[in-house]
Amino acid sequence: MALFDPGNRTKNPESAKLYATLEVVYTIVDFAAAGLFIVGSVLFFRESTQIPATWCFLVGSICFALKPTLRLFRELKYAKRDDVGTLAERAEGNG
Repeated sequence: MALFDPGNRTKNPESAKLYATLEVVYTIVDFAAAGLFIVGSVLFFRESTQIPATWCFLVGSICFALKPTLRLFRELKYAKRDDVGTLAERAEGNG
């Protein structure tokens, strides 16, 4: 099994469900990050709202960091499931 192989998402129904769920979460995080950066940009027009603007940029940046984290989490879950499946196949072959 290779990480980030597009075929991983269709190996079984569990993988397809995991892919779909994390794609929805990924999209929500994407919209949140974009929204926070837009709000932060608008807030920077006034000196009195620069602190909330800075917080928007910080949380938006965390959202952007969360995106590759979600993808890696998904791939590691695929790898873990594949290893368990491989072990089960080996056990069946030996039994």
